[in-house]
Amino acid sequence: MTENSYIIVTDSSCDMPAEVLREWGVPSVRLTFRFDGDEADVADGDVPLTDFYARMRAGGVAKTSAASIDAYTEAFRPLLEGGQDLLYIAFSSGLSSTRRNGEIASEDLVSVCPGRRVIVIDTLAASAGMGMLLYLAVRKRAEGASLDETAAYIEDTKLHLCHWFTVDDLVYLKRGGRISAATAIVGGMLQIKPVMHMDNEGHLVSVGKVRGRKASLQALADKYVQTCTDQSAPVFISHADCPADADYLSSLIVAAGGPAPTAVYVGPVIGAHCGPGTVALFFIGTER
Repeated sequence: MTENSYIIVTDSSCDMPAEVLREWGVPSVRLTFRFDGDEADVADGDVPLTDFYARMRAGGVAKTSAASIDAYTEAFRPLLEGGQDLLYIAFSSGLSSTRRNGEIASEDLVSVCPGRRVIVIDTLAASAGMGMLLYLAVRKRAEGASLDETAAYIEDTKLHLCHWFTVDDLVYLKRGGRISAATAIVGGMLQIKPVMHMDNEGHLVSVGKVRGRKASLQALADKYVQTCTDQSAPVFISHADCPADADYLSSLIVAAGGPAPTAVYVGPVIGAHCGPGTVALFFIGTER
């Protein structure tokens, strides 16, 4: 086995489509969600995303669950027993216990799989931000980097991965306790849109507000112009069932001299908390 023969694994909060993960050779542990009134959890990826957001727009409230220790054990055990080491690119510990559950399962499995290793990366990221780090890890491995080299590269990169996003309907931030009911009502009436980012602890933080949808998308593009350190580096966009807005933001990035971004849907695990109409921009910058 060569030094760079290891498997990169992730979880479904990276929001990378299943076919892309298959192409990259990356197994994924799926988180789950359940709409109020439903009897059973649904695994991320088992419901068309357009259907998921249609149900949210109709008033459905979805609750999400972290991937369990057992789910990680089931996914990781055959890989380790097959003689492979693992690099787990994990959902932000600032938003979920998912990463810790994967860590516990890994520690237990390594103790019964002599000689095997699992390195867990707390990306402090979510959605396509986490997906972008996953992409960079896959690319690094393809270049011949060892497990330790790839892990070190992602650790060095993650606090330079900028997450900027805006939401279309403040009711979802109110429901999550991030803004007051009064702020949500007034903001909705005045078409106030928050500009938010993810901080160095992996938490969502509001840093400003603008009036109107296009102004909020322009604000994200402005952050790219102000802080991007490498315009040749990839740019990712995720959107919660608003492809036209993602296309508009992409056009702003290209007009600013950046590459054509990779755009993906925000999955249910993230979308349940931010709501339909969310748009997020991810790129490498001076700091988050």
